[in-house]
Amino acid sequence: MTYFGHRPAVKDELSASENLCVAAGLSGIDIDKKTAQQALEKIGLAGRDSLPARMLSEGQRRRVSLSRLLVCNTRLWLLDEILTSLDKAAISLVRSLIEEHLSGGGIAVVATHQDLQLTSSQTRRLELTT
Repeated sequence: MTYFGHRPAVKDELSASENLCVAAGLSGIDIDKKTAQQALEKIGLAGRDSLPARMLSEGQRRRVSLSRLLVCNTRLWLLDEILTSLDKAAISLVRSLIEEHLSGGGIAVVATHQDLQLTSSQTRRLELTT
């Protein structure tokens, strides 16, 4: 299982690459610097992988956290407010990551206030109203 919370869970003192390697390591996944760099590039952080996280915008910090989804290799994703602080391009990327995960047999439980607009026929939506 991979949990993605509403906060980015990124350490300011570490670089984007170091944050990804540490987060993966805490999940029992050993990735090398090249794998981390490729994941960060795919998530839209090319050239920013060695910057300390404190130098990144809030959206870029979210992207650092999102990069964990590219290396986690878990079937179940628990995603809480995954679209927070993301621009249109990042939101589109998150949608495609979730769609790809679902089409590969994965499960994603997503709590959000925004419509994900997923096209997968394998989705079920539960809308809570007050």
